[in-house]
Amino acid sequence: MAYEGILMGMGNPLLDISAVVDEEFLAKYGIKLNNAILAEEKHVPMYDEMSSKYNVEYIAGGATQNSIRVAQWMLQIPGATSYIGSIGKDKYGEEMKKNAKEAGVNVHYYEDESPTGTCAVCVVGGERSLVANLSAANCYKSDHLKKPENWALVEKAKYFYIAGFFLTVSPESIMLVAEHAAANNKVFMMNLSAPFICEFFKDVQEKALPYMDFVFGNETEARTFSKVHGWKTEDVEEIALKISQWPKASGTHKRITVITQGADQVVVAEDGKVKLFPVIPLPKEKLVDTNGAGDAFVGGFLSQLVQGKPIEDCVKAGCYASNVIIQRSGCTYPEKPNFK
Repeated sequence: MAYEGILMGMGNPLLDISAVVDEEFLAKYGIKLNNAILAEEKHVPMYDEMSSKYNVEYIAGGATQNSIRVAQWMLQIPGATSYIGSIGKDKYGEEMKKNAKEAGVNVHYYEDESPTGTCAVCVVGGERSLVANLSAANCYKSDHLKKPENWALVEKAKYFYIAGFFLTVSPESIMLVAEHAAANNKVFMMNLSAPFICEFFKDVQEKALPYMDFVFGNETEARTFSKVHGWKTEDVEEIALKISQWPKASGTHKRITVITQGADQVVVAEDGKVKLFPVIPLPKEKLVDTNGAGDAFVGGFLSQLVQGKPIEDCVKAGCYASNVIIQRSGCTYPEKPNFK
C-alpha cells in the first residue's frame, strides 16, 4: 500500500511558549488549568512576563500539527503525512519550517505578513492551561487551499484530521475538505478541542459535524458539548453515543466517537455500543506536563488507522503516544517509537 501523503492535517501552527508557572500567575491572568482559550487584551503582557520571570521553552505546537507530527513519528514512513496552515515571515516561522522538515511532515504553509502565532503553555503541577495568540494562524484563507499545488495534497490524502480550533479561522476551508472526503469515500475527522469551541462556535461546528467520521475530544469538552445541546447529561459514555448517532452527510462510514479522560478509561462509541479501554498508568512523579497529551493520543491513533488496523490497536497506539509525551516537555518525542 502506498502511504505517501495518506494523512493530511489542516490547522493553526503555533509556537508553544511553555513554562512552569505558579497559581498566582494563573490567578493574575484569570486562567484555569486543563483549559484552552484565545488570548484577549488582558493576556497580552503574559507572554513577556513568562519569558522574563520563568524558565521558558519554545516548542513547535498547534493542536493539529502536533497530532500530524506524532502520527508521522509513529509511522516512520517519510512523507506519509502533510499539513497546511498559516505562519508569519519571521524567526518563529522559520523555526516552524525547520521543525516540520525534521519531523518528516510535508508542510505547505501560507506565509502571512503578521507574526507567527504563539501559545502560552502555563504548567502547574503537571497540568497545563493554554492561551493562544493566533496572529498569522488566523489569516488562513481557502484561496491558498484551492491552489493546485495545495489542493493536490487533498486529492492525494485518504484521511483528514482537523482540530476544532481551525473552526475559528477558516470554516470554508474545512467544508471544502469535508465535502471532498464525503464525495470520495475518504475519512474526515475532527476534534472538539476546547469548551469554548463547543460554546461559541457551535454553528460552524454543527455544520461540519455531519461530515465527521471520527470525533475526538476529552471528557470536559464532551460535557460542554452536551450542555450546549441541551442533552442534560454529564455521562461521558452517553454523550459519546449521542455524538456518534448525530446524522451523517454520507453513509460510507459510520461515525465513531473517541473520548479520552486523562488517567481514566478511553471511551469509544460506535454502532450504538460503547467500549472502554484502559490507559497506561503513569506514576505522578514521572509526569512532566500534559501539554500535547490529547494531540499525541490522536496522532498515535491515526498512525494505526491509516494502516487499516482495528480500533483497539488505534486506541493502544494513542495511549502509547500520549504516555510518551506526558513524560516530556510539550509535544516532543524520542527519535524512534517503541510501540509493538
